[in-house]
Amino acid sequence: MDAGLLRVILGTVLVRVETATQDLNLHKIVGFWREAGVASSQNLALETPKRLEALFLTLSGDELTGKAADDSSGSCETENIVGSETDVSGRFVFPGHREIHVIDTDYEQDAILRVSLHWQGQDFHMLKYFTRSLEDEYGPGF
Repeated sequence: MDAGLLRVILGTVLVRVETATQDLNLHKIVGFWREAGVASSQNLALETPKRLEALFLTLSGDELTGKAADDSSGSCETENIVGSETDVSGRFVFPGHREIHVIDTDYEQDAILRVSLHWQGQDFHMLKYFTRSLEDEYGPGF
């Protein structure tokens, strides 16, 4: 999918759901997710040398643990990050000034997350589209 089109679609979704509230079912969000698209108005967020390939989420109480696998210079690296849910359903804070907010999901196929981080004195925001599928890049979510 063209990056510009994805940016428009995800931007439209963000505007539409900014006012919507949803109670996230944490038990349904756990499991394997594959990053399939990223949109941001900030080039640095889009041009990172690390590309997230997969995310495996587990839940323990109100803590969400993500095991992230990324492709960095042709080798796979993993990182475990543990976050706590805030007073807003679906919003989690992680060490290192990172925040993830589950904007929308059907739990079975697709999820859209808003990722925010503070790095080198700047705030960065991006929307990430995740799918459970490893194979079908032309499925309903696309």
